[in-house]
Amino acid sequence: MRPTAPATAALACLALSAPAAAQSAAQSAFDVTIGGDAYVQGAYVNQKQDSGLRSTEFANRFRLVVTPSATADNGLTYGARVRIVAGNGNPAVSSTSLENDRAFLFVNGGFGTVQAGMINGLSDEYGMIGPNVEGVAGSPDSNGILFLNGSSTLGALPLPATSLRTLVAYDTGTKFIYITPSFAGLSAAVSYTPRLGDANNTVNRLKRDPLGNAPSFHDIVEFGAAYLRNVDDLTIEASAFYQTGQANGQTDGVLSQEFEDLRSVHVGANVGYGPVKVGASYAYSGDSGYAKGLAQSRAQQNLIVGAQYSYGPLLFAANYLRALGNDSATMTTPAKADIWQGGITWTVAPGLTTGLEYDYVRSTLSGGAVGGGDLTDRAHILMLDTRIAF
Repeated sequence: MRPTAPATAALACLALSAPAAAQSAAQSAFDVTIGGDAYVQGAYVNQKQDSGLRSTEFANRFRLVVTPSATADNGLTYGARVRIVAGNGNPAVSSTSLENDRAFLFVNGGFGTVQAGMINGLSDEYGMIGPNVEGVAGSPDSNGILFLNGSSTLGALPLPATSLRTLVAYDTGTKFIYITPSFAGLSAAVSYTPRLGDANNTVNRLKRDPLGNAPSFHDIVEFGAAYLRNVDDLTIEASAFYQTGQANGQTDGVLSQEFEDLRSVHVGANVGYGPVKVGASYAYSGDSGYAKGLAQSRAQQNLIVGAQYSYGPLLFAANYLRALGNDSATMTTPAKADIWQGGITWTVAPGLTTGLEYDYVRSTLSGGAVGGGDLTDRAHILMLDTRIAF
């Protein structure tokens, strides 16, 4: 992220520089950068609610990022990026297809950065959720709990157990983003998404969906700011984002269902000193996306606290997550989850890591058991992760 100058000035600057940029593009070649990452994971799961489930499973994913870019004579940098994915990265959903989860244009200049196309939400990209947001060592972003599998176990968790920032920041629907230049480590940003899930050439102007589809949103706006400051061995990272949007209703031409509009906020901060870093974050989304008139509902929120310690090529990390809301499978039944994670990651060589993570999950689905009592689940997950990044 980069900060200051209003969006109108940025767009004016962009318009004035467009002819020069187009002329320069015709005269100069683009540089093409290729990168990506890949992992293979294996997990052993010991779970209370394990009827019909095996104890072991594997998962893998490969992503390739291609970025053509050029710089005009006036200093304007412009280009595009696509990220191609083999496998969707979710062990709960089988996929052998190639797909893309990023495909956007970008322009960088003194006015800031403009991005347009298929890209994830702002808080998903810039929101602080803990000191170890990538890799395996106890990271709340890791795939450990996804090995719970299926709607009866993973789906019984509240959505904030897997959507850790603003509620739908994970969505890569086509959007427009403006990011200000950075001023003393502080940058702000705003994005607009016409409709959740619409990406690439998808065009859907409907405000209502057929009955039976999951609730979704349109005219989604997200805005916020991020701060990064390094002073000697001290590092401070902080972020705050707010997301709003209108809910799509459902109808089959006779029956109708209405849903609560999107209102979601996320704040987080990390502080590091030398090899030690600690952090915390909080997200609140209330009844966003719930069907109106529900007999039972629990406000969606999560709290994450974590710490990490690096020693040479080793990284030790631990996190705790408390998530509340309705179950993510149906969004109709109050649920809660407590998740403890800990692990170690070893950098074997530049770009090559292997790690071991342990997750303990304790969850409760209100009235989910036979007879109307609470349905409780406990799971121990041990996951081995090996990955490369290039």
